[in-house]
Amino acid sequence: MDPDHDASRRRFMRGAAILGATTVGNRMSLAQGQPNPSGTPVANSGETVPHRPLGRTGIQVSAMALGGYHLGSAQNQQEANEIVAQAMDAGVNFFDNAWDYHDGHSEEVLGIALKGKRQQAVVMTKVCTHGRSKDVAMKQLEESLRRLQTDHLDLWQIHEVIYETDPDLIFAPSGAAEALLAAKQQGKVRAVGFTGHKDPSIHLRMLSHNFPFDTVQMPLNCLDATFRSFETNVLPEARQQGIAVLGMKSMGGSGEIVTHGAATPEQALRYAMSLPVSATISGVDSLDILQQNLAVARGFQPMTSADMQALRERCKFFAADGRYELFKVTKKYDGSVGREQHHFPSPEELPA
Repeated sequence: MDPDHDASRRRFMRGAAILGATTVGNRMSLAQGQPNPSGTPVANSGETVPHRPLGRTGIQVSAMALGGYHLGSAQNQQEANEIVAQAMDAGVNFFDNAWDYHDGHSEEVLGIALKGKRQQAVVMTKVCTHGRSKDVAMKQLEESLRRLQTDHLDLWQIHEVIYETDPDLIFAPSGAAEALLAAKQQGKVRAVGFTGHKDPSIHLRMLSHNFPFDTVQMPLNCLDATFRSFETNVLPEARQQGIAVLGMKSMGGSGEIVTHGAATPEQALRYAMSLPVSATISGVDSLDILQQNLAVARGFQPMTSADMQALRERCKFFAADGRYELFKVTKKYDGSVGREQHHFPSPEELPA
């Protein structure tokens, strides 16, 4: 569960609104939504958000996905409905969620918003067993399907794999990994994966099990390349295994990369989207933020390798100790359900 601070997000989006007007005027003339066999993102010449292959699944997903936690934070259901409708009109077809976002409310909101549109959407949610059994996972799947008002998921991921014991718990007999296989065999999910934001070594242990993951989700931004890097350590391994990568926290989780001057909004977002990822997941809780994000995604132009390296070098001072990637070095972004299952106090119970 990764709630952003509203003030930080809105400071970022004010910057994004400015960059959107600049970027939209600089579109490259390549066909929109054209799959790129090399895995390198290509620019979009049209008025819609480009689509990319979701690895080997045969599914095409929008390069910008709509984050599920923030959709559940929208002012009301009517606004959430309009966010989803306008996003889809702009070419966004990929919708993130998780069983425990707002205690299930986010899934319910998305399910209502996608009424009559489900066939045009790629719906992903996450199972939040946090070390509990296959049976718990399958029960959560049924609850997610009911709340999302669908008979299947396009992608089901294990949420928040961030504790050192998680890989052993997930791959234990009757663990969550068995639930992924069972759900796929039953036709209730099309693809499976896992997510996490804490340490690349945990991701690598998950990937060492030779399990048929279709996707893996991780934080990818211009600071990450310097400190406990998912880009350097996990991204190449996932690609070697043919696993689609989903990026998140392009601004540092609550916009820290931008608000502390490490990079401009355009630099940070373009960097994340220029990596060989299938989609970058973006939190949207209002129509204003949606339009500002779409201005960037519609006009997306990949950075050159030289520009990406130059940005990494400029960011090294900010990146050196993780102070602006708090999801790696603090408990700020660790969900209460996971902490409870791992016998840690919730964030609310920690001393100030």
